[in-house]
Amino acid sequence: MTYAAGLILLSLVFARVGGLTMTAPIFGGATVPMQVRVLLAVALTALVAPLQWGAAVVSPGSLPDYAVLLGCEAVVGVCLGLGVLVLVHGMTLAGQLIGAASGLTVADVFDPSLNEDVPLFSRLFFLLAVAIFFCVGGHRMVLEGLLDTFKTIPPGGATFSRSIVDGFVTLAGQSFALAVRASAPVVMALLLATLTLGLVGRTLPQLNVLSLGFGVNAMLAFAALSLTLGVAAIAFADQIAPALETLLESLIP
Repeated sequence: MTYAAGLILLSLVFARVGGLTMTAPIFGGATVPMQVRVLLAVALTALVAPLQWGAAVVSPGSLPDYAVLLGCEAVVGVCLGLGVLVLVHGMTLAGQLIGAASGLTVADVFDPSLNEDVPLFSRLFFLLAVAIFFCVGGHRMVLEGLLDTFKTIPPGGATFSRSIVDGFVTLAGQSFALAVRASAPVVMALLLATLTLGLVGRTLPQLNVLSLGFGVNAMLAFAALSLTLGVAAIAFADQIAPALETLLESLIP
């Protein structure tokens, strides 16, 4: 392999790996400094590139063609990272559903990494999802999937197809179903409590149900969440493998 072909191969591998490290919340989110993400991309490129050293790389005829090759490679890595992000944000949506049902959406906390207010339960479920992802080896699954893309899609051979769009549509549906499963026990408990307070309010009109409801919903939300948080964690852990399989099937022809 010539010196120019080697540089092209390294840049293509770096583009695919960099797309993953720049978008995946596990390897590089808003809380991870840009220098760390770039360093991680360089380290992974140094590990993956020797495995692709014998691959035939088509030399681009011009600078625009080379930019298109880099963009296609980056799309593969970005799709992997965004797929993980969509799955994790299914848990974030579960926290938003619980916060809306309990009336605690006003109890937002300021996240300095995002420079904005985030719902309390959403942040809790996001951190839970990241912890569970690491515990079940999801980061290794993602890296294994990245290596599988290099086996079937050599550097410079990435293309954008409709299967990627269909895969993300399916993944979004799985993420929404995960949000419903993770939040259902707490939301159902809160709905039953609201119905009970409504019946009590009709029976005792002199009772201020509105002020009483805020306190009851808040206490019930924390109590139900403490009992069912493990159920949400199990639901997320069970969804990781099918979601990654759907994502890889859409990327690998």
